[in-house]
Amino acid sequence: MKQEYSGGCGCGALRYRLTRRPMIVHCCHCRDCQRQTGTAFVINAVIESDSIAIDAGATRVGSMPTDSGRPHDLYRCEACATTVWSDYGRRKTMLFVRVGTLEEPSRLPPDVHIFTRSKLPWVGLPADSPAFDVFYSSVEDFWPPEALERRRALGF
Repeated sequence: MKQEYSGGCGCGALRYRLTRRPMIVHCCHCRDCQRQTGTAFVINAVIESDSIAIDAGATRVGSMPTDSGRPHDLYRCEACATTVWSDYGRRKTMLFVRVGTLEEPSRLPPDVHIFTRSKLPWVGLPADSPAFDVFYSSVEDFWPPEALERRRALGF
């Protein structure tokens, strides 16, 4: 399996690569994600910020309000404003890449569905996919050991 994933924005000006496999992939059904994407959910690949290489173009950062009050910075293509990744809580070292901006989004299916309490009723979830009303209780109980090690290396 290839470990590199490439993607970009809607207009093609921004091109990027993930240089390693994400730590985990969330499918988030919260109202913030629904409002910000204009759709039923967002699929985010959680990865170290230094594992994203920009090959062409640039991003600009804008902040969005959230129901929790925590900061949420969106990184958008400078040319067309497609959101390509987010920083929830201004962690700076860990970003949430929008899987839909990858050339092959099917390579990163969700590991977990979160905030399903606000899932739209017509969205079905796979029976074998973990799902939580809000968020899973502990990353230590849910994330794979290798991903936990990478997360700890970031200071979390």
